[in-house]
Amino acid sequence: MYRRQLLGGFAAVMMALGGIGTAQAETLTVGAYPANPPWENKTESGTFEGFEVDLVNEIGKRLGAEIQIQDLGFQALFAATASGRIDMAISSISITNDRLQNQSFTQGYYDSDIALIAGDDTKLTGLADMKGKTIGAISASVGEAWIKANTEKYGIGEYRGYDTQQNLLLDVQSARLDGAIGDIAGFQFAFTKMKGMKVVEAIPTGDKFAIMMKKGSPLLERVNDAISAIKKDGTMAALHKKWLGADAAADSSINKVLPIPQAQ
Repeated sequence: MYRRQLLGGFAAVMMALGGIGTAQAETLTVGAYPANPPWENKTESGTFEGFEVDLVNEIGKRLGAEIQIQDLGFQALFAATASGRIDMAISSISITNDRLQNQSFTQGYYDSDIALIAGDDTKLTGLADMKGKTIGAISASVGEAWIKANTEKYGIGEYRGYDTQQNLLLDVQSARLDGAIGDIAGFQFAFTKMKGMKVVEAIPTGDKFAIMMKKGSPLLERVNDAISAIKKDGTMAALHKKWLGADAAADSSINKVLPIPQAQ
């Protein structure tokens, strides 16, 4: 009887230790906007693919952590990181000083310009032609911020915000919008599948895409160090080639290790 009690106690301890080991296995939850190729896109099977999907999975491997990706709208990403509902957010999120007041960002890994696009039959020849026109962008995006900051300068007639890039592009394609402003790489990738649109004028911004986290996240330095290693060994450059079809410039954020950005 005493021996059975000892064995039972030993088994209970081992089960408890096993439970502790399982609890300590790290899982990082990543929020992603599901219709943002080539950065992230949800396939018919329900899995995510894209440049930033490959990037966070590579980060997970280097940290010895499992990556779980949640499907979220672009605007919802900001509240999800701020509340701690997710550990990280991806979706071609640009580092801005306003965002840095409330969120943390890793170093940038892609130099992002935006652009004005329109249908092939457009009469727009540049930004100066937007007077009185209806221009769209993804809500809460850098494109939206640029439009709001430049509406008076260019005399933009009306701004329309969209929850999805698909709907934004459909309205440009059908001429329900005179034009749209957003990430040039995302637009150019979309044009390979959706015809009848073109880049009217590129808008240099100096912006960089990065991974967003809760302000002061304890994960920040670890994830940032993993990004540095991914740049140094050429993995980031390989992702650029895979998803954007070209080699990145040697002095671009794809290849250059950068400091963690700080709010000004």
